[in-house]
Parts: sequence; structure tokens; C-alpha cells
Amino acid sequence: MLTIHHLEKSRSHRILWMLELLGLDYQIKFYQRAPGVLLAPPELKQIHPLGKSPVITDGELVVAESGAIIEYLLQRYGEGRFQPAADDLQGWVDYRYWLHYAEGSLMPVLLMKLVFTQIAKRPMPFFVKPVAKGISSKVLETFVQPNLDTHLGFIEQHLKQHQWFAGDQLTAADVQMSFPMLALAGRSDLSAYPAIQAYNQRLQADPAWQKVVTKAGPLQIPA
Repeated sequence: MLTIHHLEKSRSHRILWMLELLGLDYQIKFYQRAPGVLLAPPELKQIHPLGKSPVITDGELVVAESGAIIEYLLQRYGEGRFQPAADDLQGWVDYRYWLHYAEGSLMPVLLMKLVFTQIAKRPMPFFVKPVAKGISSKVLETFVQPNLDTHLGFIEQHLKQHQWFAGDQLTAADVQMSFPMLALAGRSDLSAYPAIQAYNQRLQADPAWQKVVTKAGPLQIPA
């Protein structure tokens, strides 16, 4: 039996989506974060030494990291589904690119925005707060937001030309991109990016995604 070790406010929703798209039988083991912090419970370290989610167990096998889990599930159970056709060279280039872009390029910028936005909100001595707030605001203004704007423009232009990230069919690249795309919606004003907004609506309207929401609740983005 496949088991997904599902942590609230984590990337594991996309693995649930992959499992539903493939029509696999699986069970969910739920974990809650410690109140008021983003730390995962120590029980997850019994599954994998890093104690992070998503992680799946398939019999005796333990597979961690979203991209690795997705590729494992496709290799073992996919039968060619949710990947480009074998002779679609451009499709494979796009597929591989977005599969790695999600965590390699986009998520680091989103994480930086989250961290620097949180600095000014954290308790600290009153005489330190103006300095910390000034530094974080400057980093956000001069580095983080300009980089994020570049990514948003890049994604918007791609989605104006493609219904899904690797072409006209939903693939595992969309599964991998689902977390940062919905995180963007939760942390950024997307009113100037209609193609991104339309993509997120298609994603959330997918029947398999709706099953995920029914089983595990809506995706919660750390604020």
C-alpha cells in the first residue's frame, strides 16, 4: 500500500494530486505543525531523517522530495501518462524545464519573500526593529520583488501560448508547478497576470485536484 505522509502547509498536496491523477490506491497519514511555528513534528523523522514532507512509503521503499516522488510514481505506475509523447522533443524540453524550474528557480524567490516579509512582524527589541524593518524592506524592494516580477512576466508569457506548462495536455510538470503557482496567488497581486490567474483556475477545477481537496482540505500556504 502506498502511503503519503502529509504535512499541513507543505508541498505534499501536489503529490496527492499526482496520486489521484494516476488513479492509485493510497492512504494518507496526517501530520500537524507545532502551533505558531512552521516546524514539522518529530514523528516525520521516523520516516525520513530530514523530517520533511512530502515523503511517501511504497512497501519498504521510502521516497522523499517532490520531484523525485513524481518521477518514481511515473516510472513505476505511469505507463507513459502525464508526460509528453515520446517523439515530442519540444514537449520534453518544456516538461523537464518546468519540472526543475519549480524548486530550482521559482521557490527560492518565493521563500525569500516570505522570510523577509516576516522579519518586521517577529518580536524583537524595540531598538532593533527599525533597523531590521529597514533592511528587510530594502532587500524586498531592490532584490526580491524585482526578481519575482521577472519570473511572473516570464510565466505569464509562457501561459499565454500554452494551456499547460508542457503544451496542451496536463503533465507532471503542472503537478510540480502547482505549489508555487498557488503560492503566488496567496502572496502576490496577480491582477496584471490574467494568464496565470486562468491557469490557477484550470488547476483547481481539475477533478483530481478536487478529490485532493475533499480528502486533505484546501492547500494552505504559509503566510
